[in-house]
Amino acid sequence: MPSCVWRLCLGFGVDVGFTGRLGSLYTGTPIMVYVLILSVVSQAAACLTLGLVRPWGERVPHWVPRLGGRRIPPLAVAAPAALGAFAVMGLCAAVTLIPGGPLDNPDFPHGTAGAIMDICYAPLLAWGPLVAVLTIAYTRRRRAGEQAGR
Repeated sequence: MPSCVWRLCLGFGVDVGFTGRLGSLYTGTPIMVYVLILSVVSQAAACLTLGLVRPWGERVPHWVPRLGGRRIPPLAVAAPAALGAFAVMGLCAAVTLIPGGPLDNPDFPHGTAGAIMDICYAPLLAWGPLVAVLTIAYTRRRRAGEQAGR
């Protein structure tokens, strides 16, 4: 959520500290559309991870027409969750560890603006590993449930 708020501020024209060429890139309608789409998609993905710990991750909710009450195959939940976890971990590793990467750009926010950006994006460093742990727990729970005859 904090990274979405930061991105939305960027998209709606709040000065978030970009300078030089990046400052001119991150203005106008195209960045606003991109930021809105990215924020909606990332929040939808975050909400879907709740299926790893809620009953609707095992059975389709009854209010869903034609599918309500049906069992969801564990692989249909675990595979996208695992792929998402590794994608987030890979993206975080690429952005933070690669020399000459985006964080080495002198036009990136520094000072207070940079600290605010870092604070808003820091939770993403934990997101991938946490989703991976939840995916493993989900898979074990579903396997145990199937072995118990559920």
